[in-house]
Amino acid sequence: MMMKYRVHEVAKDLNVPNKDVIDTLEKYTGETKKHMTALNESELDLVFETFTQKNSSESLDTYFAQANRNETIVEPEKPDVIIQPQKPAPRPPVQQQARAPRPAQGAQQRPGAQARPAQSAQGSVPPTRKAVKPGKITPVGPKAPQQHKTPAAPRPQQSTMQRRPQPSGDSGSAIKRTEGRIVDTRSSHVELDKYNEKYDRLASEKINTNNTVQKQKLTQRSSQYRGRPRNSRKETEAERLRRIALERKAKPITIQIPEEITVGELALRLKATAAEVIKKLMALGVFAAVNDTVDFDTASLAAMEFHAKVEKEVVVTIEEQIIDDSEDKDDNLVPRAPVVVVMGHVDHGKTSLLDAIRHANVTASEAGGITQHIGAYQVKLGKRDVTFLDTPGHAAFTTMRARGAQVTDIAVLVVAADDGIMPQTVEAIHHAKAAEVSIIVAINKMDKPGANPQHVMEQLTEYDLVPEEWGGDTPCIPVSAVKKTGIKDLLEMIILTADMKELKANPDRAAKGTVIEARLDKGRGPIATMLVQNGTLRTGDIIVAGTTVGRVRAMTNADGQKIEQAGPSVPVEITGLDDVPTGGDIFNAVSDERLARELVEQRRTELKEERFNSRTKVTLDNLFDQMKQGDMKELQIIVKADVQGSVEAVRQSLEKLGNEEVRVNVIHGGVGAISESDVMLASASNAIIVGFNVRPDPVAEENAKRDGVDMRLYRIIYDCIDEIESAMKGMLAPKFRELPLGKAECREVYKITNVGTIAGAHVTTGKITRVAQIRVVRDGIVITEDKIASLRRFKDDVKEVAEGYDCGIGLERFNDIKEGDILEAFVMEEYRD
Repeated sequence: MMMKYRVHEVAKDLNVPNKDVIDTLEKYTGETKKHMTALNESELDLVFETFTQKNSSESLDTYFAQANRNETIVEPEKPDVIIQPQKPAPRPPVQQQARAPRPAQGAQQRPGAQARPAQSAQGSVPPTRKAVKPGKITPVGPKAPQQHKTPAAPRPQQSTMQRRPQPSGDSGSAIKRTEGRIVDTRSSHVELDKYNEKYDRLASEKINTNNTVQKQKLTQRSSQYRGRPRNSRKETEAERLRRIALERKAKPITIQIPEEITVGELALRLKATAAEVIKKLMALGVFAAVNDTVDFDTASLAAMEFHAKVEKEVVVTIEEQIIDDSEDKDDNLVPRAPVVVVMGHVDHGKTSLLDAIRHANVTASEAGGITQHIGAYQVKLGKRDVTFLDTPGHAAFTTMRARGAQVTDIAVLVVAADDGIMPQTVEAIHHAKAAEVSIIVAINKMDKPGANPQHVMEQLTEYDLVPEEWGGDTPCIPVSAVKKTGIKDLLEMIILTADMKELKANPDRAAKGTVIEARLDKGRGPIATMLVQNGTLRTGDIIVAGTTVGRVRAMTNADGQKIEQAGPSVPVEITGLDDVPTGGDIFNAVSDERLARELVEQRRTELKEERFNSRTKVTLDNLFDQMKQGDMKELQIIVKADVQGSVEAVRQSLEKLGNEEVRVNVIHGGVGAISESDVMLASASNAIIVGFNVRPDPVAEENAKRDGVDMRLYRIIYDCIDEIESAMKGMLAPKFRELPLGKAECREVYKITNVGTIAGAHVTTGKITRVAQIRVVRDGIVITEDKIASLRRFKDDVKEVAEGYDCGIGLERFNDIKEGDILEAFVMEEYRD
């Protein structure tokens, strides 16, 4: 059977790189071989012939001269081949045997064979000769340089190679020999014992046997004791432990320990049992079980008892790998635009003031004239850019207002001159102070007759805001959003304050910023309004925002124009996230999408565990409280809104409505239209659906009617909160309907001191009662709804006025009645199906 002669063995014997042999085979055969590929006879002949011709010498004199120069590198103590003295006579039969199968090669090497007897007679040779591995190339006499090695014979030929001494200086010798090194392919005696160790190493290192099925080797129990004397006793446990301790002390190991580690993990790293580690801990005064956690210092002391060297393990989290939190150098910082937040009480004119700055009309699109979302805009003031954030003012949007203060540099506090400091104004002051931003007070509505800016300044001093006019450091600018007066002074103060703060950022780094607002669009998917605070955000960047990740597919600025990149202090609206992020989340642009998704999954898992752990478990201590809560009624609510910030605000407002009898539990909150899955969840959980600025899709509406799921849709958050609160207190009956009573036309308006405005009206249809509610309609538009404060006919108070009679009607809150207004009287009637 032919022995396997692999590519790397041929290369090693020829003293050439594997690549040369592989390239030669590929050049002549067209096949690409691996270093472990076994070669056949024709391929070996091809390799040997190629390298023989490549390393040929022009003459023997050149070869001998080269050999004499390299005599110093000869290693006589470890010769490759030990040459025996031979006579020329016995060689012809061997030559005949080798020549028969390969006449061409035999004929080529015959001159060298004839020259060997003369050389061996002149040189000194060792007394013995060993067979050589087939194809082994050895130098003649001293080792020749590597470039003179000739190819070895193929293993199938079982040839041997012989070393001959150099000639003794007879320059006139007529004997001719082959160049460099001689490969004898005529002998068939090969000693393979020399290579057994090499084959064993190859089998253990390069041959993978993991996927092979091996037979189990069954050994007799008696063979375990074959090497021991018969009277040897068994090693005791104490001796074994002592021996292990000595071995550990002789060969100490080095382990890495983090800040906290469990006892079981510490035992694995120390290569000891958990019982041994617990025993050492008990000796140190620490009682811990296998799954208990110990700190670094305790674990280090225990590890030193095992003669181990301890190193502090530095845990590199995914956030540290993909998010760059390094500080920017001063050379890389450039000036950036200031970010200004407009804060204040509801209906004090924040959005109108921003309209006057932007020359836009945003209030008209807001329900009830109240800002429901955070608007982010960038305004150009001369050559400078200023970013404005408009926050809601009513009580439910505390989180959104705080979020606006946290991401800005300057806070413009809008206070109505005729209204003064209100609860949401105080809250805005606290948010601005907590965020440590500069505060500029804009005293709005200066065009109203009852404007009193001095009163506003007095109130500001109660909250440590002393106006500059009184020697403080808080600028107070009187403005009028309607008349557009004082706007220029306000903008100049904003620019001056920004210049004093020296706002700078580095645009040449990965983007980082804050999610201002997010919503779910039916056609485009999750849409997020983001404020870039540092770096530059580009289209195609991978961003991580809280528990969401995605690639920026499209990016638009505040004017709705598509842009490719956004620098610091630029608000943008992006698409491409996999989910709707939460407002206030920090976003970072990263380079590795796989690690980013892994980080998001990790954050989602932590959030899920946190919510699960927040639920109160029943223990003996709180068992009685849980039993009392069993009698408590629970109102399950599903909240859907148009933007994420509104979901948070509605959720927080509703959860605060709980009392001792009824507890509000918001089981789900989401962004987008009310879907079929929301109705299914409400039906299964016996919950009601609260929609804020959203509508149900047709399938969801049909399923809600079929399953009897109650859906309440609102445009203004006050209505939602009041209705839920009333339902909890039992003030809201199951269903109400409006019952019209009559209509009256205002024909004259009387203003009476200490009374107010009285409408001289004529009842056109129906009747007007004292307990009825009044709806004021002007030119077909509902102006307001109010209650009757007084109803008189001539000088007498009456309970009702019939059709065709005149009367005087005074309303409780509304005084702006004009001639021609229609007053509709109605009552809310409870009814049941």
